[in-house]
Amino acid sequence: MTEIILSFETPGGTVDVPVANCVIAGWTGRDAAGLQHHIDELAELGIPGPSTVPLYYRCGIDMVTQASHVQVLGGDSSGEVEPVLIATENGFLLTVGSDHTDRKVESYSIAVSKQMCPKILGRHAWSVSLDDDLDALTLESRAVIDGTEVVYQAATLALIRPLKELVATYGGLKPGTVMLCGTVPVEGGIRPADRFAMRLTDPSTGRAIAHAYDIETLPVVN
Repeated sequence: MTEIILSFETPGGTVDVPVANCVIAGWTGRDAAGLQHHIDELAELGIPGPSTVPLYYRCGIDMVTQASHVQVLGGDSSGEVEPVLIATENGFLLTVGSDHTDRKVESYSIAVSKQMCPKILGRHAWSVSLDDDLDALTLESRAVIDGTEVVYQAATLALIRPLKELVATYGGLKPGTVMLCGTVPVEGGIRPADRFAMRLTDPSTGRAIAHAYDIETLPVVN
C-alpha cells in the first residue's frame, strides 16, 4: 500500500500522520441556491453537473502535498480553498487545502480531473471533534492573476454541509485518510492564477491556518 507522511504543526506540537487515502467531497454546498451557483460556474466551463450530492471522488495519495510550489500542465487549472480533515489514530485534525483542478479535463470527467493536479494542504492543523460547531470558521483565498492579487473566495463553513455529515455520508473515515470537504463560491468566476493563498480562520480566537503556493505552468506539446 502506498503511504506518505504528512507533518502538521499543532498547538500541542508536531504531529506526523501516515496517510494512505485521499477523498475529495464534491458538491457539498449546504444551501441549494449556493450549490446551484457553483454548478452554474462550472457549467460555464462546459462541466456537467453531478449525479448526486454530495459526491465523493478518489485521488491517488501521491497527489497530496504540502509544497509551496507546484507544476501543472497547461494554463487551464485553478485552485479552490477547502477545509480538510485528516483522520488519525487519535481523532481528527483540521487544516486548509486547495483542490487544484484542471478545468479542461474536468469538462469531460470530474473524476479524472482530480488525478491531474496536486492537492495542496497546509502545514499547520488543529485537533477537532466532529461534534464541534465549526460554522463560524472562515475560508478565504487570494489569487495573483495577471500580476494583481485579488480576493478569490471568502465565506464561512456555514455554506458547506457540516463536516460530521460529510464523514457520515461517506461511511466514516479510517485513520490515514484525508478528506477535502468542498469549496465556496468564487468571486469573479473561475480562472487560473500564478499564486494561490488560502486561509482558515477561527474568528472567536483570531487564530488562523494559512498556506500559499506558486503555480508553474508547463507547456503542452504535441
